[in-house]
Amino acid sequence: MIGFTLLLLLFVAGVYAVALYNQLVLVKHNVGKAWANIDVLLKQRNDEIPKLVDACRTYAQFEAGLLAHLASARAAAVAAQQGASARAVGIAEGALRADLAQIAVIAEAYPDLRANPQFRGLQARISGLETAIAERREFYNESVQINNVAIESFPASVLAGWFAFRAAEPLTFADD
Repeated sequence: MIGFTLLLLLFVAGVYAVALYNQLVLVKHNVGKAWANIDVLLKQRNDEIPKLVDACRTYAQFEAGLLAHLASARAAAVAAQQGASARAVGIAEGALRADLAQIAVIAEAYPDLRANPQFRGLQARISGLETAIAERREFYNESVQINNVAIESFPASVLAGWFAFRAAEPLTFADD
C-alpha cells in the first residue's frame, strides 16, 4: 500500500511538473509573439519614413538638418530592431519619435507642405502606425509581466532555473 501511495504521489508530482513546464513555455512564446507583432509595425512605420522625408525635401526651405537627423534616427531604430533588445529598441524609438514630432511641428510653418496630399497621407499612416505600436507595446509589456511573474513564482521558479527560462525586458521608449 505504501508503495502504491508513493507511486501515485510521484505520478501526480510528474504531471504537475509537466503542466508547470508547459505553462512556462506558453508564456515565453506569448512574449515572442507579442514582440513579433511590434516588430512588424515598427518595420512598416520605418518603411514610411523615407517617403515622408522625400515629401518634405520637395520644399527647398524645409529643415535639412532635421531631415538628416530623422534619417539617421531611422537607421538607428532599424539597427536596434535587428538586435532584438527591448532596451536598445526603446532608446532608438524614443529618438525617432521625437524627430517625427518635430517634423509635424515644423510642417505647421509650411502651408503648402501641409496641403500636400502625399504628406498628409504619410502623416496619417505614420500616426495610425504609432497608435497600433502603442497598443501592441501594451500587450507586449503585459506578456512580459506574466512571463516574469511565472518564472519567479515558486515552484515554477525551480523548473525555470533548470530549463533556463529567462526574464524578458519590457519595452519602454526614451520619452516615456
